[in-house]
Amino acid sequence: MPNDDDTQPPLTREALGLAALQVLEREGLAGLSMRKVATEVGVKAASLYWHVRNKEELLDLLNDAIMAGAEAPPRVGDWRSQLREYCHRHRRHLLDRRDAAKVVAGRLAPGPNLLRLQEDQLDRLREAGFSDADAAMVTYLLGTYVQGFVLQEQSPLSASEAMGASRREAVDAAADQLRALPPEEFPNLTALAGDLTEPDMETRFAFGVERILDGLAALLPAEKR
Repeated sequence: MPNDDDTQPPLTREALGLAALQVLEREGLAGLSMRKVATEVGVKAASLYWHVRNKEELLDLLNDAIMAGAEAPPRVGDWRSQLREYCHRHRRHLLDRRDAAKVVAGRLAPGPNLLRLQEDQLDRLREAGFSDADAAMVTYLLGTYVQGFVLQEQSPLSASEAMGASRREAVDAAADQLRALPPEEFPNLTALAGDLTEPDMETRFAFGVERILDGLAALLPAEKR
């Protein structure tokens, strides 16, 4: 397999994934390209095609590289506390990496890092008493909730935030707009303007996690809830 520089170690798919992650964190998903990843590893872009056929396959490698370093929570407490911690850790992990949710949301590309976490989570769910079919659905549900939530967090709320306003300033501006609506036409929006805009993202995320856990408990026998 050719290499642009014989003094360099052979190019691997793992190295490409890590290089793509470096480009992602530096330039965002919009700035990610085969050429830039090739430059990151010190080869010509043509060399990448020995390992990946196109950018989509590169994104598959990046998907797993993003999950490198993700730690499963300790096996302490009941199933509910363990799944709760799984969700919060997954959110923090994605938030710490630029545009990570844009890469992983909706992408099913199992690699060694993702497989390790999925195996651990499925083992806990089956041990907790969930049926095999329910355990499989739970892993999908939790992943899509966390990824979808972070996707919103990593996207601008409005044009004002995209142009440099802080998220709090954008939220406060939205609250002012709601309060200024004619109450005879929008009685609920005007009355709940504060409730709709004041909770921070941590509070909103935690609320969703708890409601999901409440629903999952209904799948278990009463003595295991």
